[in-house]
This record gives sequence, structure tokens and C-alpha cells, in this order.
Amino acid sequence: MSRYMSERFANLEAYVPGEQPQDMRYVKLNTNESPFPPSPAVLAALNRAEAEHLNLYPDPEGKILREKLAALYGVKTENIFLANGSDELLNFIFMTFCDQNRPVAYPAISYGFYPVYASLYGLPYTEVPLREGFRLEPGDYCGIHKTIVIANPNAPTGRTISVAEIEKILQSNPDNVVAVDEAYIDFGGESCVGLVPEYENLLVCQTFSKFRSMAGGRLGYAIGSKALIEDLDKIKYSTNSYNINRLTLAAAAAAIDSNDYYVENSKIIQENRAYTVAELEKLGFETLPSKANFIFTHCPKVPGGKIYQRLKAKGVLVRHWDKPEIAGYCRVTIGSREQMDVFLEKVREILREEGE
Repeated sequence: MSRYMSERFANLEAYVPGEQPQDMRYVKLNTNESPFPPSPAVLAALNRAEAEHLNLYPDPEGKILREKLAALYGVKTENIFLANGSDELLNFIFMTFCDQNRPVAYPAISYGFYPVYASLYGLPYTEVPLREGFRLEPGDYCGIHKTIVIANPNAPTGRTISVAEIEKILQSNPDNVVAVDEAYIDFGGESCVGLVPEYENLLVCQTFSKFRSMAGGRLGYAIGSKALIEDLDKIKYSTNSYNINRLTLAAAAAAIDSNDYYVENSKIIQENRAYTVAELEKLGFETLPSKANFIFTHCPKVPGGKIYQRLKAKGVLVRHWDKPEIAGYCRVTIGSREQMDVFLEKVREILREEGE
């Protein structure tokens, strides 16, 4: 830290993104990106004519895209908020709905940005332990009277809770925002967007990064009551009014128009997920039930850190954390069948080598 940096951030531990090494060509299964390109309609939207308008600011309201999202989810445009990736959206949520009088609570094992934002803003926070089998217990969040952030499906575990269980959390915390981070909801989970008209305190957070193959486009969005969206807008217009660039707005609108393409891709990913889990089970791995485009798996014979390191040496990237509770596990993105076959073959090689 330089002598110029604010002392407020002296002890801040920044979020560590999934590695993006350039030293060789990897089968990249570490950051939950889609193995599929954006739809043909998205590629067509990113044309020369659109690029020639980059000299002009984008629409700060993202009106066209918000209208398309509202129609897709059966809500009004006033219920949609756009952000520069769901990370910016989460940043706004921690900034807007948490303070010294409104502490925040989130699972102790979940998305790594939650504790970073809590620390960044000096917030009182509660990290709620998961139960046996890395299971989130909804009752642990009922009546706690704090801003609640829950990833559903959870990351890195892939486990879900039901819409009915989320509703119980909402009902028991009527004076606090409940943000449900649904970054992975489109791979077999059940969204709670249908609860938005009934609960003013619900914010549903989604992203174009996973299901819609636009991780490089950086676009997230929230669906919530008019009052909550207005609160988020107040913060957005106080920080960066033009937070979504023109090309991303155009690409995202085209993605919504070609939703069937992404639904079909999701079916393939879910099939590849089931295939991978079954093959790993034959090798003695134990894998948590997942409704995401990744799995959380471990091998009783080989430590998770060793699996990660050996796979990397063989050209396959997965994600591993040293946190003691989950150090035995690796998170593996579900890619194409070809990618998963390479991953599985390298795992078999490692197990053979370990047996020698």
C-alpha cells in the first residue's frame, strides 16, 4: 500500500478473480463461462454501423433493453435496473441498502465478493454458516432483520433452495431488502422473479455472463419493486450515469430476441453436467447436487489442491480455494462435451499416476 492510499482500505482484502493465464492454451473450466458463442443475432448486432456510433454516449436508461427484459419477465420497465455486470449490481446493493444501522448477512461459503463489499464499506456483517453437506438452511435467515444476500444456486456449491423457502425469508424480514443472486438460475433452478409483485423488499439479481454467453460484455440486471429500483438509480446516477456501453446494450437486446438459442444451449450444458457427474462417480468422486453450470466435487483419494495443480499442469483449469471447509473440493465449470471429455481423461491420468 502506498502512503497516499486512504487508511480506510489498509486492511481490505480484494476479490481474487479466476485466473486467466496466457502461458499456454488451456481447457478453461475455472470461471463458469459459457462454452457457446453469443447467438447469431448478437453477432449481427455488433456491426460496423453500431461501432460507428461509439462517438456518442449510450442511453443512460437503457430504455430498449429494459423494455425487452420487462416483457420477458412479465414486469414493468420501472422494475428493471441495469448494471455493468452483476458485480457492479451487487456493489450498488451493498452501498444502497446496508449501513451501520442495517447490517448485512450472507452465507459463510458463497460468492467471494460479498465479504469484500462488506469490508469495503465498513459494514457490520454476519456470515451465516452452511449446514451439513454445504446446505443453506432458510430458517437461519428468518427474522434476523438484516439486509440479506443469498446466491441461489449458491456458488461454489451449486445447491439451491426453493422459491417457497425464499418467500419465508421475505415474509420474516419485511423491513429489510432480500437480494437473491440468480447468476446461475437458468441451468435448472427455479427463479423467484414471480414473487416481485408481492414483496417490495425483494431484489432478484441476474446476469448476461453465464446463460447468455456475454461474460465479456459485462451486463447485470435487477428485478424488483419500483421503490427499490429508484433507490438503485439514485446511486447509479450519483456515480456513473453511462454505466452500460452502446455495444453491450445492442448485443443484450439481440440476445433477448434470440432467447430460444440460449435455452437450447442450457439443455446441452445440463446434459453435460449429468454426464460429467456420472463419470466422476465411477472414479470415486463425490459431487454435490448442482443446478448451476458448474459442479463442486472432490475425490477422497486425492486432495483438492493437488487435483487442481495436476490438472493445470496438464492444460485444464478448474477453481480451488484454500479455505479449510472447502479445500478438499474443486469447482468445475461445465463446458462442451469435448471439453468435459478432456477434463475426465486428465482426471483418469492423475488417478493412475497417484496409484503408481
